[in-house]
Amino acid sequence: MTDLDTRAAPARPGALRRAAPALLGYAAVRALGLAVLALWSAARGKDAYTLLTARWDSLWYTRVAELGYGYEVRLPNGDVHSNLAFFPLLPWLERLVAAVSPLSYADGGLVVAVLASLAAAWGIFAVADHLYGPRAGVCAALLWAVLPVGIVQSMAYSESLFTALAAWSLYAVLTGRWVTAGLLACLAGLTRPVGLAVVAAVWAAGAAPFVRSRSTPVPHGARTGPGAPEGAGLRRAAAPDGVRAPSGAPVGGAAPGPRPRRVLGMLLAPLGAAGYVLWVGHRTGNGPLGYLDVQAGWRNGFDGGLAFARFVAEKFTSFPSAPAGLGLTLGVGLVVWLYVVCVRQRQPLPLLVYAGIVTALALCASGYFGSKPRLLLPAFPLLLPLALTLARLRTPRSALVVGVVAVASAVYGALWLNGSGPP
Repeated sequence: MTDLDTRAAPARPGALRRAAPALLGYAAVRALGLAVLALWSAARGKDAYTLLTARWDSLWYTRVAELGYGYEVRLPNGDVHSNLAFFPLLPWLERLVAAVSPLSYADGGLVVAVLASLAAAWGIFAVADHLYGPRAGVCAALLWAVLPVGIVQSMAYSESLFTALAAWSLYAVLTGRWVTAGLLACLAGLTRPVGLAVVAAVWAAGAAPFVRSRSTPVPHGARTGPGAPEGAGLRRAAAPDGVRAPSGAPVGGAAPGPRPRRVLGMLLAPLGAAGYVLWVGHRTGNGPLGYLDVQAGWRNGFDGGLAFARFVAEKFTSFPSAPAGLGLTLGVGLVVWLYVVCVRQRQPLPLLVYAGIVTALALCASGYFGSKPRLLLPAFPLLLPLALTLARLRTPRSALVVGVVAVASAVYGALWLNGSGPP
């Protein structure tokens, strides 16, 4: 059992002050990305604001906010693209912003995305800080900001909103705030289909104490629970630079908390996703699995990655596309390797469950292969091993690394949005 298993961490005074370096650094990286996008778009005769608020999925969310559900596009090949594929929380918030301000629905989507991205960066910092210390927390937030597709965090998309809800739900699990974790998981389930990953993480962490109590006999005379000595359990050794090292103890990672509140949190977690999916089934008349039919109309499905593997393999059939195939192969290998490192570093169970499901759903979906980098954005636990490595560098060196990558990310984001963009 780890020190995270022994008790819930008390609320820290000055939480915003503690997170300020991460939030300021994150805001600076995103401001750089937006500035480069604005300059690049102007040079190409395009409007950066339109790229952020009125293309691709952002248009679908705006239509839901303005007209409600029921809009669909029938393609010549027979496919039906229905806006029922888009979960409702972001459009609801866009409608709320438009109702209380002079902003349009598209404006509201951008406001929500910007605020949610800051909340997500704060949540990522909070999780990493709780596990490994504030330097690792700052590095984790900055690494999330400088991802190659980080510009999506500033678009009227749902990735930032979902990541914020997921990160804070996982933090609530780690600190034993089970009802909060369940409510946030419920909202995450109203944001994107991958909300299933947050629900599974809450359930796995909530069930772990039950399983452990049944499978592990308590030695005679051992003291457990709140009355145990404060030093009970294995504690992480502090590294010389103040970064807490990963624990080598068995994975657990959730403060148990009172059993009724843990059960209540587990019951609340799936209500958002289940409620919307069941409503879509009722709306379409296709029963509980009606949402899968909606996704099929978009040619989305889960085939274990076969279609994606064929897509990558086809890149190697000609020289012009072979470098792209090699890049995709290396990218997938990097993602898988990072997850293996997360397991070997004994990340808490809810983080492993969450990151594993997000990664599996992103890589093993059968459609929209260009969207896969964007779909991996919420899998922030994969960045924690890199954050630990970066945090152990001296500050000037880590700042240089982040700065160089931030510039590259900003340039790539501007090139990407002015080209194919995130479908």
